Amino acid sequence: MESTLKRLGGVLLFQGLSEKEIGAILEAGQSLRISEGNFLFYQGDPAEYLFVLMTGRMKLGQTTPDGQEIILNMIGPWEMFGLIAFTEGGIYPIAAQAIVDCEAIRWSHTTLQRLAKETPALALNAMQLMAERVQDFQDRIRELSTERVERRLARVLLRLVRQVGKKSDAGVLIDLPLTRQNLAEMSGTTLFTVSRILSQWDRQGLVQIGRERVTIRFPHGLVQIAEDIPASSPDTQSE
Repeated sequence: MESTLKRLGGVLLFQGLSEKEIGAILEAGQSLRISEGNFLFYQGDPAEYLFVLMTGRMKLGQTTPDGQEIILNMIGPWEMFGLIAFTEGGIYPIAAQAIVDCEAIRWSHTTLQRLAKETPALALNAMQLMAERVQDFQDRIRELSTERVERRLARVLLRLVRQVGKKSDAGVLIDLPLTRQNLAEMSGTTLFTVSRILSQWDRQGLVQIGRERVTIRFPHGLVQIAEDIPASSPDTQSE
């Protein structure tokens, strides 16, 4: 219980709240399990719940009018999603699917409204996060519509490094099952294009590609691509 309270206090939505307030929020939630491959909600469903993932991995995706799936985010333990449930009559603009077996806590719209009245700091945090999510969404749309594929893919990999990166002997491992199709969906391009770029980056020493695993061997090289900075190789970087 104490560990759960501490971890919940680290979730952005609940930062700055007292231990007593977080305890009351935890008691108001419902725990649930989601099996691998199952959906918590679909794009267009009524936004009835906000979630905090406790264990496992979820992917948040959106389907375009022409049927293409775009993965917008990967969610790991003690991350929050479904913030739109704070609003009246909201709908989920994305779908949430379990990549592996997951455990989560959820709060209904009615419960969130009550908690926001009892804890004004919670409402302020929610407003701030909603504004940030809108900005993030606008940035992603701009990337997908204006930037070349190499920059988009580099940005996707760097985001994943920040979220789930783990240091290894070979570099920084993106610690979740990740196929080339997943990366194509996250960067808004085709499987063929992602495979071609990753193979090129592998030969250049930027990444190491395994079965559903990507290790970033030269993070600075990806930063150069993402920010359109003149490139240097791993060899020249060490000189």
